Amino acid sequence: MTMNDLADTSAQPATLDELRRNLAPLIADAAAFDGWTREAVQQAAELAGVDPELAAFAFREGQMAMVTAWIAHVDEVMLRAVPPESLEGVSIRERIRRLVMARLDAAAGREEALTRAIAIMAMPGNVVAAGKLGWRSADLMWRVAGDRAADYNHYTKRATLAALYAATLQVFARDTDPEKAETRAFLDRRIEGVMRFEKAKARFTRQPDQRFSVTRLLGRLRYPSR
Repeated sequence: MTMNDLADTSAQPATLDELRRNLAPLIADAAAFDGWTREAVQQAAELAGVDPELAAFAFREGQMAMVTAWIAHVDEVMLRAVPPESLEGVSIRERIRRLVMARLDAAAGREEALTRAIAIMAMPGNVVAAGKLGWRSADLMWRVAGDRAADYNHYTKRATLAALYAATLQVFARDTDPEKAETRAFLDRRIEGVMRFEKAKARFTRQPDQRFSVTRLLGRLRYPSR
């Protein structure tokens, strides 16, 4: 738990959503030992000085409610660490890298809780909700990165980033190096792959009059220009 986490829990929350976000990092700390359970919620509430019954009510929907709150907390940490104005003049590749790393840094030291959270999200009954969470995280990262795509690129970019982030989380969770060298190398490779894909997609989807046309080629072969 960091000093920022303690600062977040020091103020009395105004809403249940705020309470969930405030308790989430403390629950994650406890989840490394007790899992994402009611016991973890109780420990977090006691540490934060919150009524345990109120905390239990806030997370009455169970494990996915706890994991969802933790992801919302990670969103906030990412936005504090990498505000949009800090990305001005930075390449798209580096923007995405910084945003993903900010999220991973927010989970650093809680790898066991992350592993348990990934297992919870992989449960058949949670797959749809987990997919929505992954999409939301990818959408937030792209919006912070300055993406304004309104066509189908809006969806393909987010689907691609969601898959990249999910794969990187798996590597991060088992990376025992304090510097996370394997995770950083993996992330860089995946981002490079995404950039190549985006360039290839841009060539394929450029204006019709700029695309290669078999019909136009055959026409020119039959009726060569003079």
